[in-house]
Amino acid sequence: MTELLTAEQMRSLERAAIDSGAVTGLDLMERAGAGVVEAVLEEWPDLAEGPHHAVVFCGPGNNGGDGFVVARLLHARGWQVDVFHYGDAEKLPPDARVNYERWGALGQVSPLTEAAIDGYAEEHPACRLAVDALFGTGLARPFLTLARVQMEVNRWQAASRGGAAPHVVAVDIPSGLCADSGRYLGLDGETPCDASILANLTVTFHARKLGHVLADGPAACGRLVVRDIGLPASPRAEAEVTQDCGVPDARGLGKHPGHKYGHGHALILSGGFGRTGAARLAARGALRIGAGLVTLGAPGSAQREVASQITAVMLRRVEEAEDLALLLEDRRLNALCLGPGLGVGRARALVPVALRAEHRPRVVLDADALTAFADDPAALFGMLHDTCVLTPHGGEFARLFPDIAGSLTAPAKTGPAFSKVDATRAAAKRAGCVVLYKGPDTVIAAPDGWCRVNAAVYDRAAPWLATAGAGDVLAGMICGLMARGFPAMMAAETAAWLHVEAARSFGPGLIAEDLPEDLPKIFRALGL
Repeated sequence: MTELLTAEQMRSLERAAIDSGAVTGLDLMERAGAGVVEAVLEEWPDLAEGPHHAVVFCGPGNNGGDGFVVARLLHARGWQVDVFHYGDAEKLPPDARVNYERWGALGQVSPLTEAAIDGYAEEHPACRLAVDALFGTGLARPFLTLARVQMEVNRWQAASRGGAAPHVVAVDIPSGLCADSGRYLGLDGETPCDASILANLTVTFHARKLGHVLADGPAACGRLVVRDIGLPASPRAEAEVTQDCGVPDARGLGKHPGHKYGHGHALILSGGFGRTGAARLAARGALRIGAGLVTLGAPGSAQREVASQITAVMLRRVEEAEDLALLLEDRRLNALCLGPGLGVGRARALVPVALRAEHRPRVVLDADALTAFADDPAALFGMLHDTCVLTPHGGEFARLFPDIAGSLTAPAKTGPAFSKVDATRAAAKRAGCVVLYKGPDTVIAAPDGWCRVNAAVYDRAAPWLATAGAGDVLAGMICGLMARGFPAMMAAETAAWLHVEAARSFGPGLIAEDLPEDLPKIFRALGL
């Protein structure tokens, strides 16, 4: 697993390293600039073949200082470099001012204005690279005074793919993007303004920031590269730092010798006739991920439909709450999944029985099991316990946590903006259980603040997951792992990672049924 830092956490690491005497601010700035140049030449090898023309936009802070270093290093390679500065040079931080002066001994610094940038690419057709070193991770206000510059650079970014404009590289993070949330900092309460530079390549330092993987971050960053600048690892406790899910421990996923009941018995509850597909998908996911037994509980009207579609999955009749209560007297049923295709009325009747079972089986609540309590979320929260997992998508999240969702969707006027990580942590604390907030930037949080992000972005992008039933399979996979004894948080983050990997393994054309069937391939790749 790797850290996903906030801007303040990154600044804290830098301050600690500088205060220890291990490094100076100028050292870090020099390493950052060198890292950008190295990443650019690796991304576009043709730029390493000889001197070219670049334009560098430097801002009023240390991000601007990084830009002056980039300009100087490109100049040392024989490049023609135009440097534009936004702000008052007299007010630059000390290290940035040093690098401003170092560049000033080599070339000119021009003020960054709309007039200066209009038509620049057309007037300089040999320009191959544009460097955004304007605001970086410290931006806390909308990027509005340079809106025309932002629009022009974004035009270059789009045109660069056809060779008609310079490639755009962002230093640390595209200017205008909130480093903590991945949200654009907007203008007013009604119409958020996408006031961010869009980069072909973003080069960040030490570790990815939350804004690189959340919300609009991946779209703004283009390709993301992390460069080491010699900072130590974070000394913080894991609960204080968000991490990505990472590759699960294969030893935990392997099955030990023994009886099928030694690997748990998962119960998936189904809806009525014509509404059983989602539960069957969940059941298949639970079985494939290693649960020893999986049973589908369906009403009488759906028995024949389900029986004709399943083989290894068992079938039990669950009509009313009393039927479920009777079934749960079997303590070997140690994990339940309720919601996929269940129906809101049926969910409202069955969820309390599942949550109040005497032996406290682990419970996954998805889809209808969440919507059923939209009118009274507190009633649901009062029944939940720490071995539960909620798996809402955006709409379901808003039904259960309307105030938290409102903070997340309100225009971000200043930074750091409220993030999906903030929202999921708040929801988990209120619910008293693990919450997995689905999306390309899936966030998983526990009530104690422990948080993981499973971002299907950049090299892990899996757009094929946008297909009916994919979430049902995920709910079943979580349930299957919980049946095997995985703690709620571990089950959620492991299933989320495997879910994306299965989608990436299958590739284009994926439908939900394919996800469980690619799990064996993933397990073999992990060495099982």
